[in-house]
Amino acid sequence: MLKKVINFFKKQNSFRYIAIGFFLVILLGSGLLMIPGVSREGVNLRYIDALYTSTSAVCVTGLIAVDTYDTFTLAGQIIIMFLIQIGGLGITTLGAGLIGALRRKLSLKEQSIVQESLNFDSARGLLALFKRVFLYTFIIEMVGAGLSMITFFNAPDFVEAGGTGTAIFRSFFHSVAAFNNSGFDVLGGLTNYTIAPYNTDVFFNLLTSALIILGGLGFLVISDIRRNFFHPKKTSLHTKVVVLMTTVLLVVGTLLFALTERNRIGTGDFSWLGAFFASVSARTAGFSTYLISDFTQAGRIILIILMFIGASPGSTGGGIKTTTFFVLFMGIKSMITHKKPHAFKYSVSEESIKKAMSVLVLGLVAVLVGTFIVCLIERPYESTSTFNATDIIFEMTSAYGTVGLSTGVTPYLSVGSKIVSIIIMYIGRVGPLTIMSSWYSGKDEYFGYAEGIIPIG
Repeated sequence: MLKKVINFFKKQNSFRYIAIGFFLVILLGSGLLMIPGVSREGVNLRYIDALYTSTSAVCVTGLIAVDTYDTFTLAGQIIIMFLIQIGGLGITTLGAGLIGALRRKLSLKEQSIVQESLNFDSARGLLALFKRVFLYTFIIEMVGAGLSMITFFNAPDFVEAGGTGTAIFRSFFHSVAAFNNSGFDVLGGLTNYTIAPYNTDVFFNLLTSALIILGGLGFLVISDIRRNFFHPKKTSLHTKVVVLMTTVLLVVGTLLFALTERNRIGTGDFSWLGAFFASVSARTAGFSTYLISDFTQAGRIILIILMFIGASPGSTGGGIKTTTFFVLFMGIKSMITHKKPHAFKYSVSEESIKKAMSVLVLGLVAVLVGTFIVCLIERPYESTSTFNATDIIFEMTSAYGTVGLSTGVTPYLSVGSKIVSIIIMYIGRVGPLTIMSSWYSGKDEYFGYAEGIIPIG
C-alpha cells in the first residue's frame, strides 16, 4: 500500500505537489486546533471554524470566523503563528530549505517544484536563495518584533492583558503576521478592524506598513535591491516593475481614500495616516485601523480593486499580482497605440500578456462564482438576511486576494458559505494557474489548425 502511495506521488507534476502540500498543511493545522487545551475553557470550537482558521492562517489571509485571542489559548495562538509562517514562506520553500540544511542537492523534480512555487525562472542558485530567504525573514521579523515592543509595552491594557510576557508575545505575533501579510491579531474582541486602538500611533502604523510592504515585495526583489542598492539601474526588470507598481498603487490608493473619505478626515474618525495605511493593508495584509463598514461605497470599491491586484510574485501576499496588472496595462496600451509593448528598455513578450490575461480571467471567475454561490446560500435579496451583495463580493475578493479585510459578515456565514470561502482562499494562495495546471496532464500538440477570424469589440 505504501509503495503505491509513493509511486502515485512520484508521477505527479510540480503543480500538484504545490497544491497538495498546502492542502495537507491546512488539514494538519485544523487537526491541531481541535486538540483539547488548544481552545479556551468553555469554548465549543466547531471543526468548520478550526478548518476556516487554519485555511486563513496557511493562506495568510486573516479572515476570522472566531477571534484568535478570545477562542484559543497561548498554545493555539502559537500554532496559528507557525501556520502563518509556513504559509508565508511557502511549503516548497520550507521543504527545500530542510533539504539544504541536510546538505543534500535538489533533484531535477525538486528544482522544478521550487521554480513553480517561487516564480523563479532558473534553477541556478536556488539553495543560496533559500538561505537568503530564511535570513531575511529572521532578521526582518526579529527587528519588527523588537520595534513593536515599544508600542505594546506602552499599551493602555499592558497590566490587564498580562504584563511583560503578553507584550512580548504580541510583538512577535504581530511582526510575523504583518511581514507575512496576514491580518491576524491577538488583541482580543471579534471586530473587523483589527488594530483600531493604535490608529493614531504614527510609529506603529508606519512600522506595520513597512513590514507589510517588505513582505509584499517578494524575496527575489528584496535580494536584488540589497545586491544593487547603490546601483539601482542594475536591478532586474522584475524588480523595477514591482517597485514602480508598489509605489504607484500606494500613492494612488492613499489619494483615492483621502478623496472618498474626505468628509471624515479631520473629524477624528479618519486621517491621512488612515488613508495611507488602508492603501498599504488592502493589498493582501488585512489589518485595519477603521471599521470597513464605515467606508463609503466608493471607498469600498477602491478596497476591492486593491485587494484583487494584491502583492507581487514570490511574496507572502496574494491577488493577481502587481506584475500581472502592469503587463495587462502594457498590453492594452500596445493595442491602442499599435506599438510593441516595452518597459525599461525591455520588450514585453506576447506570452507574458497571454499569461496575465489568463490570471485576470481566472481570478475574476473565482471571485464571481464564489459570490454567486454564497448569494444563493445566504439569500441577501431577502428582507430577513443580514447580508447584502456588496458585503459578499467584498468578502470573496478579500478571500481570493488573501487579504482578510471584511465588512463584518465572516463570523455569521453559514457552514456552506464558509466552505466556499475556504476554497476561494485556497485558490487565491496557491494560484489559479497552479490549480488549473495541476489537473492538466495532456501532451503538447505538434500540429496546428488554420487561423480563423473572430471579430472582437
